Amino acid sequence: MMVTSAACGNNGGSSNNTPTGSASPSNAAASNNGGAASNDEPVTLTIAWWGSQPRHDATLKALDQYKALHPNVTFQTQFSGWDGYYDKLAVQYSAKNAPDIIQMDAAYVNDYAGRNLLADLKDLNVADIDPATVDGGKVNGTLYAIPLGVAALGMVYDKTVVEKLGLTAPTYGWSWDEFFAFGEAAKAKLGKDKYVFVDQSADLVDYTSYQYSQGKGYIFDAQGNLAIDKATWIDYMTKMGELRKKGILTPADITTTDKELDPQLDSVINGSAVARHLFSNQVSAIEALKPGAFGYASMPKGTESGGWLKPSMFWSVNAQSKHQAAAIEFVDWFINNEEAGKTLGLTRGTPVSSKVVTAIEPTFSDADKVSLDFLDKVTPDAQTFINDPKGWGSFKNDYKTVVEKLQYDQSTPEKAYDELMKIAAKYAEEAKK
Repeated sequence: MMVTSAACGNNGGSSNNTPTGSASPSNAAASNNGGAASNDEPVTLTIAWWGSQPRHDATLKALDQYKALHPNVTFQTQFSGWDGYYDKLAVQYSAKNAPDIIQMDAAYVNDYAGRNLLADLKDLNVADIDPATVDGGKVNGTLYAIPLGVAALGMVYDKTVVEKLGLTAPTYGWSWDEFFAFGEAAKAKLGKDKYVFVDQSADLVDYTSYQYSQGKGYIFDAQGNLAIDKATWIDYMTKMGELRKKGILTPADITTTDKELDPQLDSVINGSAVARHLFSNQVSAIEALKPGAFGYASMPKGTESGGWLKPSMFWSVNAQSKHQAAAIEFVDWFINNEEAGKTLGLTRGTPVSSKVVTAIEPTFSDADKVSLDFLDKVTPDAQTFINDPKGWGSFKNDYKTVVEKLQYDQSTPEKAYDELMKIAAKYAEEAKK
């Protein structure tokens, strides 16, 4: 199985801030490096992550497993949806109270590591992890983030609607021509108030896929400079505008309220649209909401593939933490322990440890098998995805704001591109500091 590095899909979820564990002593000893207490001393570790409800539930169960082995450890959990996660983290770092253990996205690894906010994870046991996967969390040769799972970018569609309308279903390896044809055919049968695709053109993931598929490479070059191809971007946004006017894409009012994997607000789940992009590690979450209702496909191809493989997300340890060694010890257990793997399943993608994958395969649910099939089918043509350069972690937010103006007919592709480049110039200047 080929593994590369990239960013993560944005899962919805509730927020919480809950202590779990106890502070009773244990006879085993642990390193006291980095301010960590030995196993007979109480240690409180704050841990933060985003994700869907299945991920939350599985993670809490894994924390209970760990505290049963280390009863001196108490966890304070901070879990939420994607929206606002990094805004909150930035405030916490400024106040010197950021979590000890942080779920990290590839868009921010270089940024946080470059500001010396992440601890070196050199003491982790990575013997059973593909070196290419481990490298996805390194910055200038230092491991600041350990990948937690492998996922693939593709699409999900409501197969019950496709079958009912008698349409040819999207598939792995389909082309942009087939994508557009499916949109026209489906819209003709859906009628006025139903839509074919969720308009995800304001998500930088979608444009990245399109630029890759057109043979124009990744959106950042090897030196970390923004490399959005002007003609390709304008062509893509022009096409999206045409689909919007035809009612093939969701209109702006539905698009702005859409929330991925939310039972009420996800437009594919609530029936407003037929298809959207999805990462393979999100299959279990969407299947839990409407079991057996969905089919899966790759991102459309042009001259090349439009999809990629990625570390779904990472664990990092706060460099300001007073309990770095205890935090690293937990992360090591999380990625390498087979029983933890059975509890966590594929909630963060296919586990990175080969031993853990072997151990959990007999426990795979039907949804897990679909997720693995998704991953296996995207893998042969997968593009490389690269961690965003230092200083560009929030660029996707400004990108979204610019494209939303197009969705509301408040700009043109040409004007939007010029605005985007002005914003990008500010990011480039800040990144030099």
